[in-house]
Amino acid sequence: MTDIKKGLVGVVVDETAVSKVDPETNSLLYRGYPVQELAATQPFEAVAHLLWHGELPTDDELATLRAEERRHRALAPEVKAVIDLVPTAAHPMDEVRTAVSALGAAELGGLSAVASGGTAEQNLDRSLRLFAALPAIVAYGQRRRRGLEAIPPRDDLDYAANLLWMTFGEEPHPVVVDAFNRSMILYAEHSFNASTFTARVVTSTLSDLYSAVTAAIGALKGPLHGGANEAVLDIFDEIGEASNVVPWLDDALAQKRKIMGFGHRVYKRGDSRVPTMRAALESLVAHYDRPEVLELYTALETEFVNRKGIYPNLDYPSGPAYSLIGFDTLTFTPLFVAARVTGWTAHIMEQAASNALIRPLSAYTGPAQRRVPGYEPDEIDREIAERAEESA
Repeated sequence: MTDIKKGLVGVVVDETAVSKVDPETNSLLYRGYPVQELAATQPFEAVAHLLWHGELPTDDELATLRAEERRHRALAPEVKAVIDLVPTAAHPMDEVRTAVSALGAAELGGLSAVASGGTAEQNLDRSLRLFAALPAIVAYGQRRRRGLEAIPPRDDLDYAANLLWMTFGEEPHPVVVDAFNRSMILYAEHSFNASTFTARVVTSTLSDLYSAVTAAIGALKGPLHGGANEAVLDIFDEIGEASNVVPWLDDALAQKRKIMGFGHRVYKRGDSRVPTMRAALESLVAHYDRPEVLELYTALETEFVNRKGIYPNLDYPSGPAYSLIGFDTLTFTPLFVAARVTGWTAHIMEQAASNALIRPLSAYTGPAQRRVPGYEPDEIDREIAERAEESA
């Protein structure tokens, strides 16, 4: 009997030098560096360089990357026009997916399918352009749903601060920038997760980087992947306050509801990114003077861990953190895209550099071969049957 690995659980399909979860320390490593150390010390642009090139940048390399990224920050008029065609009632991830597809169409126009795959140098350039363009796409998405105009980028702000500026039109407080920068680093990469594997599958067909990222966005939209951070806020809204946690959880568990924000396929001793993100959340709670948010967070975490022994994942602290900053709940997953595009593109380039078409097999469980009613075998069918008998 065929040994089926549903969800590819435990299946090692390839090698990667981009990231891993170290089983000894339970730490997520980007190119060998613990992500919590990167979040505590690095700007997001430096982590993007690390994921793409394998090493943290020198001062000159960081300055070069920042200068190039700032050249491509503005929301292109043709991309804005495409976004405006998406109904405001649609999920913002539909906007992001459509916008990235439009960017690719503009960039690759006139190229054949073979040529659009790109060289290593071209894909690095495309990665940086997407990295630069996504904050404007995400920020405009939230603003247009609120009936507001797009805000041009500022060249004097770093990546995280500029995204906040384009979303809210106010220069962000350093506490907010620091918390947001940390969240982006924590979300930047996570090995062969569903969306990254999707991107690698598309890349393995020799398709282009924009197609691979567009497919990854579609995978990330799902509530079992990136959409989980939205679900955390929905849960918080349902509960209301810390005193309601016990009766709410009693009812949720009785209904066998899946409690989003807890558990992870990879981490067995708790998500190593959570302490860093919780500290960022605590700094935001203090900054905005919203102690009730942390009270609810702590009450639900404590009660759920005590009952089920399942610990929070990164989505659990990031949801309330993004809400405190002022992001709409529907914007949370697009923010995930703006961060994870760095990891996706690192994997796309790694896949392209040592490619093999990803084409798994399946175990068929349908009916055996049978005739269509009323069909009479012709000469070709008879030849096929004879050859099958000869080879048997």
